[in-house]
Amino acid sequence: MIASFGLDALDGDEELQREAQFAARLCATPLAFVTIVEKERQRFLGSAGTDMTETPRSVSFCAHAMLERELMIVPDAREDERFADNALVTGEPHIRFYAGAPLVAADGTPMGSLCVIDTEPRPDGLTELQQEGLIVLAQGVMNRFHCRRMNLASERLIESQRLQLMRMAEFMPVMAWSTDAEGSYLYGNRAFHEFAGKDGETDTRFTAHPDDAEKFGSARARCLETGEAWSDELRVRRRDGVYRWVLMQVLPLLDADGEVEQWFATATDIDEGHRLSESRELMARELAHRIKNIFAVITGLVSLRARGKSDVKEFAEQLIETIHSLGRAQDFVRPLTEEKGEDLRGLLDVLMAPYGDAGKHQVRIEGVTAPIGMRAATPIALIFHELATNSAKYGALSAEGGEVEIALREGDDTIEIVWHETGGPQVTPPESEGFGTRLLRMSVESQLDGSINREWNDGGLVVRLVIPRRTLAS
Repeated sequence: MIASFGLDALDGDEELQREAQFAARLCATPLAFVTIVEKERQRFLGSAGTDMTETPRSVSFCAHAMLERELMIVPDAREDERFADNALVTGEPHIRFYAGAPLVAADGTPMGSLCVIDTEPRPDGLTELQQEGLIVLAQGVMNRFHCRRMNLASERLIESQRLQLMRMAEFMPVMAWSTDAEGSYLYGNRAFHEFAGKDGETDTRFTAHPDDAEKFGSARARCLETGEAWSDELRVRRRDGVYRWVLMQVLPLLDADGEVEQWFATATDIDEGHRLSESRELMARELAHRIKNIFAVITGLVSLRARGKSDVKEFAEQLIETIHSLGRAQDFVRPLTEEKGEDLRGLLDVLMAPYGDAGKHQVRIEGVTAPIGMRAATPIALIFHELATNSAKYGALSAEGGEVEIALREGDDTIEIVWHETGGPQVTPPESEGFGTRLLRMSVESQLDGSINREWNDGGLVVRLVIPRRTLAS
């Protein structure tokens, strides 16, 4: 039980020394001790008036005092049958008066006492104030002991958790390591050493690929200077000299003052996935290039076949414009340059750019936006090309001062797109469903898993589209 307090570390403890010294002054005695009674001896963790550090338990007054529930006071040890023949009474230091406050653990285990000793008898013992003061000081000693035990328990828990984390880290497939605040190596797991070929005795800095070296060096310097976390993909050299793509993440551990105490870092080998992604991106770019060429070929063939045939000229022009609209959507989500678009509002800006009189903004796009994927871009292009074409022929975009507002509104899991025409000629519902109407409905319901509603109001056509976010982003 006593061992759990780790009292060996409290030998000569400054706080316990002050407790003993104040007890001696309070009670006006030449000697005072903070004692711990063990199986064969009693130790003095704090003392006043002597350099003694221990005595045998067989001569210990405190072995008796610690079993009491209150102060044990011996006015004259020569007249007490328990101590009359005690070596500390018959010989040095010739104890006559003794008063000891028991030191008892919270669970009732007796540990020792805080005692004061005089070489002269004291028939009157201690005053009430001295007795109360001795008890209060003993409580302070026990508080010191309990704090020590709680600190030890916390240290053991922290060490246990540290060892568990290290064992876990050893079996992680991810490279993990830690450094001190200046970046010097502290620990690396098995995966780290297998990859880097380090033995843990030097630094842990990976050798970055020449194309990534400047980025890596700048990021490392910035972390050490600012204490900020960092994450990026880069190529580093494996122990066999091969460069591999890794996802490196660096995180600071801050102390109570907010200063970096340690750095923790991981590196996940993503080489295969990264190279597969690069391969797919290359294929996608090649496919986009070929699709663009196909669009050009188709529009060229349509123009060629319609040349000189007035009866199909209008249809040919419409078909060519539709193909151009699909091409603009393709360029937006899968460009041949690095300027890739990824949001619905940006795509609508691109699709609506050809419509309206020069110098006038006949189409306004307002509201929220949302991510849009490659699969959704094509039906969106068909829908808004059809709406814009019809408006340019029969609706608001055909009239001077006519306008179209496209409002984007956010639902829980959907995006609502409202096409609202104003300032155009009077509109009425069609007598039958034409090809354009079927195209709209098919694009919205079948390809986008959404819904479409059209209203022919006095002010102009209103079209409401509701599209799930998941299909819009696909």
